[in-house]
Amino acid sequence: METLKEAVRTYAAAHANADGLALTAVPGLRMMYIEAPRGDLHSIYRPLVCLVLQGAKLMMVGREQRTFSAGQSVIVSADMPVVGRIVEASRSEPYLAVAVELQLTVLGELTAQLGGVRPLRPSRSRTLFAEDTNAAVLDCALRLMRLLDRPEATPLLYDGIMRELHYWLLSGQHGEALRALADPTSYASRLGAAIAVLRQDYRSRIRVEELAAAAGMSLTAFHKHFKHMISISPGQYQKRLRLIEARRLMLEQGFTASSAAFEVGYESVSQFTREYARLFKTPPKRDVLRVRNASRSTEAVLPLPAAQSIAPWTSAAD
Repeated sequence: METLKEAVRTYAAAHANADGLALTAVPGLRMMYIEAPRGDLHSIYRPLVCLVLQGAKLMMVGREQRTFSAGQSVIVSADMPVVGRIVEASRSEPYLAVAVELQLTVLGELTAQLGGVRPLRPSRSRTLFAEDTNAAVLDCALRLMRLLDRPEATPLLYDGIMRELHYWLLSGQHGEALRALADPTSYASRLGAAIAVLRQDYRSRIRVEELAAAAGMSLTAFHKHFKHMISISPGQYQKRLRLIEARRLMLEQGFTASSAAFEVGYESVSQFTREYARLFKTPPKRDVLRVRNASRSTEAVLPLPAAQSIAPWTSAAD
């Protein structure tokens, strides 16, 4: 773990934005580097595995809330709104984590080769898992990190490393849930089709009937299973997508609050401001100033300039 920790610290310290996120050129690979405990960061996670290397983070996903610390792997098995809060970090020992998005096609191929999966009852469906990180998963993450220094090797080695990573996850204690995620008949997979519509067309008004049809469910069943798995309604999910993307536009591209509101589909700036403040605990203009001031303070102590892009682990634009 020490080798991976040092690689993540070196790269992320040089490239982390004001939210502590460091994106990379390797598909689906990203890192977090944060030097002090901080408040809530709202994101929309795609299915992923996150390896906590140092420090601790409280994650609230749906109805679940857990604190994850060094040596643990976190698996998020659905496109979920996530609230993260760094609870253990310092200048000398910052919070360090590396995350890799899961590839459902790879999960499906490996599941077919490993054998079928028993369907999970909705009452047993979960979206957040934790396990002690095993050496094989750490090794895969380290090899993905090495591709950052050898971009010409990515087309040759990336697919094999990702396939191996998915194999070790499927072989782990939460393999049954990951196999269910790859099953096209599972609730998670069917709801994923509806979520894909929401993510693609979040700026537009989307009829619930269209989402239910994408999931292959009746309206009643769709509402029931969406709320059970995601913990919020489809309308609230779309609102979360809009607000997170609006925040990214203001911070990364310099949009004003009103231009960001209209860009993500709001028709009323006052409604946007109210809902933004409700989610982020502060009005948009004040929030942008706070983050930019924090960014300038961070740049004063980082060994290299921070990256300009500001986004959650995975933004609504992904």
